[in-house]
Amino acid sequence: MILLKGVIFDMDGVIVDSEPIHVEIEKELLERFGGKMNDEEHASFIGTTDAHMWSILKEKYNLKPSVKEIINMKREMFLNSIDKIELIDGVLDFIKGLHERGYKLGLASSNNRKSVMAIVEKFHLDKYIDVIMSGEDVNNGKPNPEIFLKTAKMMNLKPASCIVIEDAENGVRAAKAAKMKCIVIKGHNIGHQDVSSANLIIESFKEITLDQVEALYI
Repeated sequence: MILLKGVIFDMDGVIVDSEPIHVEIEKELLERFGGKMNDEEHASFIGTTDAHMWSILKEKYNLKPSVKEIINMKREMFLNSIDKIELIDGVLDFIKGLHERGYKLGLASSNNRKSVMAIVEKFHLDKYIDVIMSGEDVNNGKPNPEIFLKTAKMMNLKPASCIVIEDAENGVRAAKAAKMKCIVIKGHNIGHQDVSSANLIIESFKEITLDQVEALYI
């Protein structure tokens, strides 16, 4: 029998309610350089890296700045908005509960490392999280499983003994490709994304117990 030994969290939309700020910044930047995308198109990029998204948008809308320049602009705008970002309701108690039961915890975010560490430091998450991975630490963004496989390896755990907590279709696909079980927290940013392959879908961390998580491995 495979036992649960580690939990890997996505960050944006799972630990912090930052997706609305990402949307606002990305739409503002795109329109500044002559492009425009609707909510459905934007939703297709949720969970992927900035490099992946802006490479596609640069080609589609013939944007003048380089992908690197746009990413740097977005990073600065995001960091300037950190004070507006709050934790997802109930997530800190959930993290503390897992930590107290002795599970290894990982953070696997498609966001850049500077932004990830700014969130970690703001909410003192390093007290609980053992391994922190960003989109800059992998060659392939979600839905490729690389970030989850690399996080599990850094945690010294087999992929099958880890469960991923996500909020986006690309993240669920990456977790499944990594042969990991997956819980989706269904936030207001999920739209029409297909997360049906998740092992469990919840509306809030307040409606799930650690016993329910562990029961997925029985």
